[in-house]
Amino acid sequence: MTEPQVDNFIQRLNQEPRLLLEADLRPRQGYRFQPTGFPNLGPALYTAPDGTQMLLVESAQSVANRLEAVCWDEVRQDVIAELNGIPYVRVLKEDGQFLTSSILEAHRLNSPYILEGRDTRVADMLKRELASFDIGAVDLRKLARILLKYDANAVLHGVFLAKKELAGGRLRLPRVLSGFIEAFGVRPAESGGAKIDHVDPTGSTAQGFGNVVYHRTEFTAERIVAFFNLDLALLRSYGLPAPAERLLIALALFKIQRFLSQGLRLRTACDLELTDGLRVTRPPLDGELPTEEALLAECQRMIREIQEHDRNKPLEEKIFADPPVTEVVWRSKQAKRTQPAEEEGEEEEES
Repeated sequence: MTEPQVDNFIQRLNQEPRLLLEADLRPRQGYRFQPTGFPNLGPALYTAPDGTQMLLVESAQSVANRLEAVCWDEVRQDVIAELNGIPYVRVLKEDGQFLTSSILEAHRLNSPYILEGRDTRVADMLKRELASFDIGAVDLRKLARILLKYDANAVLHGVFLAKKELAGGRLRLPRVLSGFIEAFGVRPAESGGAKIDHVDPTGSTAQGFGNVVYHRTEFTAERIVAFFNLDLALLRSYGLPAPAERLLIALALFKIQRFLSQGLRLRTACDLELTDGLRVTRPPLDGELPTEEALLAECQRMIREIQEHDRNKPLEEKIFADPPVTEVVWRSKQAKRTQPAEEEGEEEEES
């Protein structure tokens, strides 16, 4: 049974184009924190129009990955038990051991471990189902429906199927759910340290010997804020079945709540915590946000409703793949053969 808190909140979003949320954060201990860094740039510092010194603490790309990670159980090497039945692609090694999944991969279904190996079942399946896009404009509604079938998270977090064999590499969905973390009024906190070699302090540092002195820049801030944007208009434009759309809204809100409660240890020197709770900044809504527990229960209910819908339906009419977890075995196309191709009774594949 749907909890009234969740039902009322989702109904109030029916005509809204966006749901914008914010949450104030602070370092769990002390004042210093380490922001994300970028090659050839380092920390992403900038000045706001009013002169405030700003710092990007976590990028949209990284937050997307972290929002997906909260749905994954590292011990089980599977989605958390409450989300069993949600579709995704699971990649196995040749010995049957788990390797990765579309939930863990930064490019989701476009992961090379899914599309670039000798096991081509996902690539062939997508090529077959997306064949109508080879010529002409891409139908985003149909694309979203197909991607939902095999990886529900790809519809929320976006995907770019860059393979030329798939409609010439033109298939992409933007993020429905995005987020980032910024710090306001930042100041550098300079420190450093030394790696001491008590055996041979004059040894070659290039080989890992000798003493090494290093410099480190962390930051303090007047305020740290996490921002989230759920693009409801984009999601509705896909025309997904009602239970699937409702699942994605509840799942997006659950991911945000779980990330803020369990996923804020961003780096060794960046362990943050929530201060005043998550709040809606647009549209103006009265009342509290649904709890993490209530949202997860709603996700479970929608998964069961979709499973009931799909029961005894032909594959083309199902909302989720059957089975929901599609497995592929990773073997690189570049892998060396242990025997000549003719002894294996097959032709050598092109790399």
